[in-house]
Amino acid sequence: MSEKLQKILAQRGLGSRREMERLIEAGRVRVGGRVAGLGDRIGGDEEITVDGRRLGEQRGHAVGRVLMYHKTTGEMCTRSDPKGRPLVFDKLPPIRQGRWVAVGRLDVNSSGLMLFTTDGELAARLMHPSQGIVRRYAARVLGRATPEVMTRLVKGLVLEDGPARFLDIKDAGGEGANHWYHVSMAEGRKREVRRLFAAAGLTVSRLIRIAYGPVELPRTLRPGHNRPVPPPLVDILYREAGLPVPPRKA
Repeated sequence: MSEKLQKILAQRGLGSRREMERLIEAGRVRVGGRVAGLGDRIGGDEEITVDGRRLGEQRGHAVGRVLMYHKTTGEMCTRSDPKGRPLVFDKLPPIRQGRWVAVGRLDVNSSGLMLFTTDGELAARLMHPSQGIVRRYAARVLGRATPEVMTRLVKGLVLEDGPARFLDIKDAGGEGANHWYHVSMAEGRKREVRRLFAAAGLTVSRLIRIAYGPVELPRTLRPGHNRPVPPPLVDILYREAGLPVPPRKA
């Protein structure tokens, strides 16, 4: 059974399907010695090279590895930074083939749970708004939200890039000028939690992602450290992404 080349490349962990489409359009991918074209389908046994590097043989689509990582404030979610700031990718274990693909990002001033996978197709589906994967955050806010403001945040406000809302918001306590709220969203636009609070007249002074879909940030996972997501949770991630669970290597 043949599959589109960009899907095969994404499954190998080289990036998202859209990134792979750009690679193919740029003429950087060859199949069996010829320059590949967008929309080409392959059976899986062909020799594939990207930028002259041959991809290792892979029989079928094996289940991707998935890591959870506890991001610290000040770390960048990019693969390089001209200012030399620390990168989340520097803390991940090396892999022989492919690369780690981040499932969503956190801004430099936010911390908490990040997921990484070697399956680019899984990453893309987990991030796509159509899948409705819920992200949960703990937000420390300067001041306190009135019941009316909390209602507005759930009903929705209009931001510069369109309407946005929390699926729910719960008071998590606090003392003095700061107060904590637990909120959830089914999308991940840039700095959306902070911007939504700001639209209601509140400033977020600290933001921690505590869950992504079924994966929760373990209390025992220290900042700057990672651990594998247990296989049963990986299977749930595939199902929530609308993908069949691939077989595991024997």
